[in-house]
Formats: sequence, C-alpha cells, structure tokens
Amino acid sequence: MTPPTRLLLLGAGRSASALIHYLLRHAPAERWFLTVADAAPAHLAPVLAAHSQYARAVPFDAQDEARLDALVAEADIVLSMLPATLHPVVARACLRHRRHLATASYVSAEVQALHEEAAAAGLVFLMECGLDPGLDHMSAMRAIAHIRARGGQLTGFTSYCGGLLDPASEGDNPWRYKFTWNPRNVVLAGQSTAKYLEDGHLRIIPYQQLFARTEEIYIPGQGHFEGYANRDSLNYRAPYGLDDLPSILRGTLRRPGYCAAWHALVRLGLTDDSVNLGNSAALTWYEVVAGYLPRWPEPNWSLSALTAKYLGLAHNSPEMQRLVWLGIFERKPVGRANATPAQLLEHLLAEKWQLQPHDRDLIVMQHRFDYERAGRAYRLTSSLAVLGDDATHTGMAKTVGLPLGMAVRRLARGELASRGVVIPTAPELYEPILQELAADHAIVFQEEETPVGGLAA
Repeated sequence: MTPPTRLLLLGAGRSASALIHYLLRHAPAERWFLTVADAAPAHLAPVLAAHSQYARAVPFDAQDEARLDALVAEADIVLSMLPATLHPVVARACLRHRRHLATASYVSAEVQALHEEAAAAGLVFLMECGLDPGLDHMSAMRAIAHIRARGGQLTGFTSYCGGLLDPASEGDNPWRYKFTWNPRNVVLAGQSTAKYLEDGHLRIIPYQQLFARTEEIYIPGQGHFEGYANRDSLNYRAPYGLDDLPSILRGTLRRPGYCAAWHALVRLGLTDDSVNLGNSAALTWYEVVAGYLPRWPEPNWSLSALTAKYLGLAHNSPEMQRLVWLGIFERKPVGRANATPAQLLEHLLAEKWQLQPHDRDLIVMQHRFDYERAGRAYRLTSSLAVLGDDATHTGMAKTVGLPLGMAVRRLARGELASRGVVIPTAPELYEPILQELAADHAIVFQEEETPVGGLAA
C-alpha cells in the first residue's frame, strides 16, 4: 500500500484554526498524516484528540533551524503559517530536502530568487494562497477571464479588502476595530509609499498623507467603509496580465472615521518604528505624548486639549474622541522598556483591541472592474463578506486557512502542472478552490454588472 502523504504545518496561531480543521476533515479520504509544529502545542490536544490516527502535535521553536531541518526532512509537503520573515529559511530547508511548500504570505524577493532551482527540482513553492493575498487573486482572475471571454477590454481595476468586526461585536469601541491578525502588521500598515495608476498617470501617496486620502466604498448588505491605498498597486499588473491597464489601485478597508484618527496618530509620531525611545517601563503615556508636542503642558493644562490644538482638531472631534478612548493622555505606565513608539502603541492596542471570546469578526472584499464592450462602458462589482463564529473560529481564519488547505489538497493530488514559485492566478487553482469555497462553506462573491454612462470614449 502507498504510504500516506506527510503534511507538516509550521505554526498554529490565530489564523490556523480553519486550516487545521480542513486538513483533519480530509485526512482519512486523502490519506494524509498531519504534523502540527507549534511553540505551544498543548492547546491543540483537544482538537487532535479524535484524530490521533491521522495527526500529531510537536513542540517547535521557529528559531531552531536544526529542528526545522529535521521536521522538513520527515514531510512531503510543508505548510507554513509562520511570520513571513521566516519563509526564506523554510523555503531553503524545503529545497534541501526536495519538499513542496505552501503558504498564505506574499512572495518575498528571497523566496522568488529560489524559483529556478525549485522548478528544476520539480518542486512547487505555492505562495499567496490565503485571503489577501490569495482570494483576491483568485476572484479577480476569474472575473477578468469572464470579461475577456465576452469580448470586454479592461480599462480600470480597483480592489479593497479589510478584516473588521461584526457590528454586534463593536460595543463602545469608537474605532470599530479589533485585531484579527498580526497586530504589528496593523500598526505598521502603509509605512511604505503607496503607488497606483489613475487614467494612465502615476499617483504617489507618502505615508504621512496615506490615511488622509481615502475613498468611500459601499458593500451591499454591509454598509459603508473607507479605503486607503495599499503599497505598490503596479506590482499586480504583470501577474494579472494587465500591463497596459491605465487605472489600477489596491487598498485596505476600515470603518468610517478610523483613518482620520489613525492619521492623527501618524502626525503625533506614535506609529514610528525607527527610533528607540530608550525609556523605562514606568514612563507614562501622558509623558510620551507630551514629549512629542512643541511645548510641555503646564500643570493646569489639559494634554488632550493641547494635542487637539497641535493637530488642528476640535477638542471634542471624532478623532480626539477615539484618541481619548485609547487612553494615550492618561498617566498610565506604557509597560515596555527600550521600545519604539510603534511598539508602545502595539502594546497598548493589543489590550484595547483584543477579541473577546464571543466576538465575531467580519471579512469584506470588493473588486471593481471597468471595461468596454461593443462601444459601451460597463462596471462589474464583485463583493465578498464572511462572518466569523467567535474569537477562535474567525472569518479571518476561514478566509486565510481554507484556500490554503484547498490548494494543498490539489498539490497533494498531483493536479498542479506549474513548478517553482507559484501564486494562484491560473484556472487550475482558482476554479476548483472558488467552487469548493462556495459549495461547502458558503463563501461566495456577489457580482453586479452595470452600464456606465453612454458610449465608451
């Protein structure tokens, strides 16, 4: 009898729950044996108890390269949910032992550099198979193929995605936001300049202005959001076959009011990750904020009022209300020594924006495709909304983990023709994954096509 396919999952953090359940569900029929390697595997015992024939959990320190090497050697396919910065190390271990790799993270330059060697070895390094990146690629490529099959010529593409909260879980949180993925990535979001194309013209937004330039987005059934540009949108032209497209923008969604308040934090300097304050853990938030103002508050002055004046905001403005709610004007110790302002802010937000056990998150994504067909202009809008069940079985975990698990299922079956570093922009991947998501998990993009104006220009 053919031995089982050995799957190794590295990391079982907040986004791995749906992936683990998917792999366990299909392990008997697919003849898989799953090893989950995590820094603290004890929390996996209740999940794996009924699947001991098909799965085990082992301790794993992500910094222990010898342990990583030994685990990879014992696997056939490696799935990594580790931080993206560790993927080059994992990829090189996979290359040494001739093992396939699958992740939900962006392709880094270090991993891309391994493409030729991996392809020559007959390996697949399957990257960007989560939510964003992942489902964004799959759903966009399917829509683009559909438009082109009907004779349409694309003129513009806009795509937004956000991990937010079910309104019922927002409570009195005026930011209407909590962490559903890596807090550090949220705090450092947008710190590289955003670039996109608008009517053939390059548009550039420096970090200092990024959260001040937003677009209102409406998603049917979910209401209004605001979107800000994300990184370098031009990078998506080649993978999507849109090299000549005059307009392309990718961005992130937040609830209305979030971006203006975050812009205030940026202006204050509290998202800066480049300077170590060298402070003691006993330093208070009052002292940190006051230190960034041009004049130290007198004893009878209100720090929040002085901050509002410095930012050019009304003292009772929505932005200031959000900052007050965070507690940054209080004489409360920051709780961390030798940290950057961004690290202090992350530490504070980890407490303020923590998902409670029964909170439900909300994943929203929307693509807009502008195109011309038979002399007329049209817009196709494709929208997705996925609600989590609780703080463990989140919408984020579903939309990151399920596509990755489904991609690995196709890889293990030998259904992928491509080799080397691969992202899910080909029909052999996105068609079956989108079909399975819709049929088995009710994760479906709702599409609406409308004429735009009169005849195309």
